[in-house]
Formats: sequence, C-alpha cells, structure tokens
Amino acid sequence: MTQASTSDTWQWIQSELRGKGIDIEALSCCAPDTSCLKVVCLPTGLGQSLEELGQEVRDQVVMVRVDEETRRKLDAWVASGAVKSRSEAAALFIREGLKVRASELDHLGEAIRNVEEAKERLRRKARDVFGDNDGDDGGSS
Repeated sequence: MTQASTSDTWQWIQSELRGKGIDIEALSCCAPDTSCLKVVCLPTGLGQSLEELGQEVRDQVVMVRVDEETRRKLDAWVASGAVKSRSEAAALFIREGLKVRASELDHLGEAIRNVEEAKERLRRKARDVFGDNDGDDGGSS
C-alpha cells in the first residue's frame, strides 16, 4: 500500500464514520516511511467502564512507577471526583488500554502459552535426565 493510498483509505474511513455520526481525528501510529494504519473506536465516556470496574473485586496488587506528568493526570482524575483514588484511576486506564490492545495481547498470549508449554517439556526432560528428586525444586542438600 502506498502512502497516497493509505491517505485515501484514511479519508474514506473518516468519511464513512462521519456518516454514522462518529467524528475522529487522524492519528499517526507509524513512522513516516511506513504505511500502517489502525483505527480504534472508543466510547466517548468512561462511565460504563468505571461502573464495571466498581462491580469487580480488585484484590490484586500491582506496583507501578509513573512519571510526574502521569501522576498529575491521575491526581486530576481524583480531584474531579470521577474516581476515588490514584489506584482506581490507574486500574481504569490500564483496563481501557488493555481493551484497545486486545488483539495484540491475544497474539502475545498465544506465544506465552507456547513458551510455558516448552518450559514444561524442558522440566519433564530434566526430571527424566536427572531424576525427580521427590519434587525438590533444585535446592542443594
């Protein structure tokens, strides 16, 4: 696909979406010398996602370090009253980001499963070669 046809395609997509009442801006996600294009449609509000988040048990702790600007933006969401805490804001945006990248994550999930299966085959082979050691995890006696 040439740069001109990518541009034409993007214009057509915008036109079709405008016809359905969806107005989006062009965002470049590729280097200028490549011709990739990804269109992601998101609902205008985060209300439904926030409501879903409130219905889920959030009992898994994930430590994350962010830069100053990101912290300020999380704090702004807290100050707005839309969320109760930085933690809730971060959980909301992580969830939304995962939704946007779901197809890429599905592909990664497949690769991760393949790696885990290969590790298990390696463990079985190692037990065959070295003996089981009654479930010992490799520590020395």
